Amino acid sequence: MTALLELDHVCKKFHGNTVLDNVSLSVSKGEIVTLIGPNGSGKSTLMRIALGLEKPDQGRVQRQPKLRIGYMPQKVNVEATMPLTVKRFLELRPKTRLDGIKRRLDEVRGGHLLDKPFRTLSGGEMQRVLLARAILGDPDFLVLDEPVQGVDIVGQEELYELIGNIRDRHQCGVLMVSHDLHLVMAQTDHVLCLNKHVCCHGAPDKIIEHPDYLSLFGASSQNIAVYSHHHDHHHDAAGQVIPGEHTEHCRHD
Repeated sequence: MTALLELDHVCKKFHGNTVLDNVSLSVSKGEIVTLIGPNGSGKSTLMRIALGLEKPDQGRVQRQPKLRIGYMPQKVNVEATMPLTVKRFLELRPKTRLDGIKRRLDEVRGGHLLDKPFRTLSGGEMQRVLLARAILGDPDFLVLDEPVQGVDIVGQEELYELIGNIRDRHQCGVLMVSHDLHLVMAQTDHVLCLNKHVCCHGAPDKIIEHPDYLSLFGASSQNIAVYSHHHDHHHDAAGQVIPGEHTEHCRHD
């Protein structure tokens, strides 16, 4: 597969302190790559380099020409007194049309949020709106920074499912930061465990047994049960059950 993004032996220091040391990764079309690691491991810096917001001190960064990138931050701070609806917030993105906004909100099961005041959104609703904004430009490459931040476990599972659906529908590459490998396992193809350097990388079911992963997150992380089931429903942004016409595959911890 042709890589959308390649980072090759990237190094970065701030004020003489090493943040990234000899880190390599690639993301291809239709692939979800997840970064995991403890706080201070360099995940945010690596993401900023992937976005082109930081330059490495050493190493090579290569992106496909004319690559369209969509970015979802952890959160957005908006003044609570500002009378801003979801529709108006999404219209702030340049060259955005109402039909595109409606289509992307529907895609993340958030069509009912169009006229809702932005300041009243719940954690799950906020993340759906930010995800909708990230795909407004029909990106080739999605960068998602903790996309389930501030969302309960039911909403987290639903959001990861939506991300997998978006990847399948648009065949875009996805680079995602997550703190919890167990929940993201069902939707990711490749995991890179980072602690300033690459500790381990590979398929999620292999990483979860890797000694370097266990040394970072503790042996107890291996004991969290991961199981599968099938169901014929999904949940809306408020966590309410919505019956479906097809069976979907889910994983829980």
